[in-house]
Amino acid sequence: MTAPLLEVRGLNKIYRSGGGFLRAPREAQVVKDVGFTVGRGEVFGLVGESGSGKTTIGRMLLRLTEADSGEILFDGQDVRALGPAALRGFRRRAQMIFQDPFASLDPRVRVGDAIAAPIRLHGLRPAGSVKDRVVELLEMVGLSAAHADRHPHAFSGGQRQRVAIARALAVEPELIVCDEPVSALDLSVQAQVVNLLADLSARLGVAYVFISHDMAVVRHLASHVGVLYAGRLVETGPAAAVLGAPRHPYTRMLLAASPRPHAAGRRERAEATGEPPSPYGREPGCRFASRCPHAVAACRAAEPPLDAFADGARFAACIRAAELGPETAPAPEGAPSPAFQTRMALLRAARAEGRAASPDAPA
Repeated sequence: MTAPLLEVRGLNKIYRSGGGFLRAPREAQVVKDVGFTVGRGEVFGLVGESGSGKTTIGRMLLRLTEADSGEILFDGQDVRALGPAALRGFRRRAQMIFQDPFASLDPRVRVGDAIAAPIRLHGLRPAGSVKDRVVELLEMVGLSAAHADRHPHAFSGGQRQRVAIARALAVEPELIVCDEPVSALDLSVQAQVVNLLADLSARLGVAYVFISHDMAVVRHLASHVGVLYAGRLVETGPAAAVLGAPRHPYTRMLLAASPRPHAAGRRERAEATGEPPSPYGREPGCRFASRCPHAVAACRAAEPPLDAFADGARFAACIRAAELGPETAPAPEGAPSPAFQTRMALLRAARAEGRAASPDAPA
C-alpha cells in the first residue's frame, strides 16, 4: 500500500485562560485525540458544527496554530519537529485557503503581485517567466490576464476566492487545507467554486483537507469523511458509507439538518436538542449523550473509543454503532427542497460539461 501523504495521530489542543483575583486559571480542550490520514490526491472532508474545532485542526496541520501534543506526519516527516528553514519548505508543499477571501488578500496589493510573490520567494520560475506563470494560474481558475492589474476590492466574492485558489496553487502544493472556502459565497457561486476545486484536484493531483459544515458539498467533493463533535472525531470512513448509512447519532443529526426533507430526519432533529458541551470541565461519558435520542445509562459512564466495525474501514465513537444500521438511517421522503435541487443541479451541470465553472460575475 502507498504511504499516506498526511497522517495525523493523537492531536490535542488546549486553550488556557489566565486566572485573576479570586479566579482560578481555566483550561478548554478544543481538540482531543484527533487522528486521520489523507492519501495523495485524496479529498478528506472534515465536517461538524461551528465551534467543533475544525478550523483549529486545519491551522494546526500547517503550524499556524501550534498543537499541544500529537503527531502530524507529512510524507513521513514530523511537521511539529521542523525548524524554520524546513518549515518554509513544508509550507511550499502544503497551503491553506481561508474562509473569507477578502480578509486573506492584502487590499493594497494587485492580485497579480499577490500571486507572483510566493513564486519569487521559493524561486519556482526564472524572473522573466513569473508574469507568464501568473497569467497561467489566473486562467486555470477561470479568470484572465486582465485581472492581474486589479486590486481585491474590484472583484466579487467568488472571484476573490478564485484569486486565493490561484495564489495557493502558485507554489505547486501537494496538499491544500480548505477552511470553509465557499460558506461566505452565494449558492450558485458555491457550486462554481466547488467544481473548480474538484477539477483542479483531478487535474493536478493535489489533496485537500476540506473543512465544512455543508453536508451536500462534502458529499459531492470528498472521498473520505471525518465527523467532528466538540473537538473529537466521532465517525470516519469512506464518504459514501458514512453519509449514506451513518452509524453515529451526531452524523445522523447533521444529515437531518441538511436541506433534504424527510420524516426520520425531522424526528431525530427534534429529539437532538440542546447545545454542545462546554470545553471547560467536561462531564464524563459520551460528549453527545445529553443531546442524543439513543443514549442509555452506559453512554454517560465513560467516553466511547473510536472503534472500527463491519469491514474495518469505518470507525464510530458510539457503543450503539452496530445497532444504528442502514435500516435506521434517515430515509428520503418526498422531493428534495428547491434549494437542495438547485445546488445539486449546478454541481452536476458544471461537472458534466467537463470544465471549471466560469467566473461568477464580471469585475
